[in-house]
Amino acid sequence: MRIVGGRFKGRKLHPPKENAARPTTDFAKEGLFNILQHSIALEGIRVLDLFSGTGSIGLEFVSRGAAEVISVEQDRTLFAFQQRTARELQVPNWHHVKADAFAYLRGLGASSGPYDIVFADPPFGLEGTTQLPTLVREAGLLAPDGLLIIEHPRDVNMSADPWFSKHRPYGAVHFSFFTPTPMASAGQAQRT
Repeated sequence: MRIVGGRFKGRKLHPPKENAARPTTDFAKEGLFNILQHSIALEGIRVLDLFSGTGSIGLEFVSRGAAEVISVEQDRTLFAFQQRTARELQVPNWHHVKADAFAYLRGLGASSGPYDIVFADPPFGLEGTTQLPTLVREAGLLAPDGLLIIEHPRDVNMSADPWFSKHRPYGAVHFSFFTPTPMASAGQAQRT
């Protein structure tokens, strides 16, 4: 696993061997950040990374100039790995919260928002994944032109959500994009 862009590009991450996380593949990360860099400015943004696992997505945002990234992970080993990585790379704007992401969303409200991007990578097959857009919306976490991205397996379809914008597959990894403000391609919401 490596950082695919920005100031830490090429940096390899070596998460604990005993972790049960399914990190986003480098192929999927490259595809995701290719979409993002062509649609929004990544420098100076605030990002909330839910179910952050190894922290590779949060670190990818930091590497590309995000002003602040908050990563939420409940696994003690992965949480410690993220903190250790942040210290080693001397990244003071990457913050970590040890919590269940669903509980965090329900208890958060707009107190920490708004975020320019909320990224969620729940474990595949986790019950409640399709409720994430509603929870983010109810908590008031997205800026008016913000973007929610949910990573999920092929069999999850969230295209009926009122904020749904588009869907992109990268092998076994699929991303659904949601925004309160229609993106350029939102008029043609697609499921490919």
